[in-house]
Amino acid sequence: MVDEKYIKGVVFALISLFLVSMQPIVAISRPKVLDAYLFAAMTCIVMALFMFPLIIAERHKYSNLSKKNPAKSDEYRSILNGWKKHKRILIYVGINFAVAQVIFFLAYELAGAINGSLAQQTTIIFALLFGFLIHHEKVTKIQIVFSIILLFGLTFAITQGSFNLLEFNLGVLLMLMTAAIWMLAHTFTKPILEKNESTAIQIVFIRNIISGSLLFSTYFIFFPITNILLLLEPINVFFFIAMGFFYVFDILFWYKSLTNIELSKASVLVSPMPILTAIFAFLILGELLTIHHLIGAFIIIISIIIIVRKKKEDSFVSEKL
Repeated sequence: MVDEKYIKGVVFALISLFLVSMQPIVAISRPKVLDAYLFAAMTCIVMALFMFPLIIAERHKYSNLSKKNPAKSDEYRSILNGWKKHKRILIYVGINFAVAQVIFFLAYELAGAINGSLAQQTTIIFALLFGFLIHHEKVTKIQIVFSIILLFGLTFAITQGSFNLLEFNLGVLLMLMTAAIWMLAHTFTKPILEKNESTAIQIVFIRNIISGSLLFSTYFIFFPITNILLLLEPINVFFFIAMGFFYVFDILFWYKSLTNIELSKASVLVSPMPILTAIFAFLILGELLTIHHLIGAFIIIISIIIIVRKKKEDSFVSEKL
């Protein structure tokens, strides 16, 4: 008998795979007049706007559940309002992602979609590292070995097999920095989710409100006020909306997949992201796709699958948030 829930989980994960694979393409394809700072600011604002109705719907759902089941009203109130006890952490996360979002777009500009997407996969290594350092989570020898193998695959792909570290351009280094910044923030928000003191949607919404507000309010300190006219150009507005759309719905479908299938299975399904991005980059952007990229991506994907399967099921829930 076909498991309908399992099929839904697989479909949601595959949709998430497509959406996340398109993000580098949209980021690089944007008009050249849109600098990374403004593009990051508007992406965060658009994401918050997309998520606003989701927040309203979620709060309405838990309010109704609280009324229907008074015995669990305290639990539902904690989910709805527990975030208020963590304002300092959420402010930090908002600032963290404001910085990371700018670096993220700069990284793709300099590294390209293929190399950038490969470097982005190091998030799992930083998740292990910060989980160990901050929450004292266990890291197995197999995870350490395959983290090293993942880095080997990344170096092989980016240097085209030469292993000349001087060929790591600034964009790749910025993407590694972005991955570290992301996962440091996720490490701090993870306990909030585990204690049911917020939801993933609430955290992402609050994060983007703070990030978008911070970036937009400081933008004109560094850039001319006349750049505000860029917000009125239809083509620019299209890319703001497109980037926000791919980002938000990637997170949404990823979250939906986790409600239907195990995290390890969902992670395996989205792990081909570098290969799919490379194909899109080759077809749409005309980037050079080599056998070294494909071999490196294969090594990275296998490494991620093994690392995730050796991790407890709840360890990477917040990884994409």
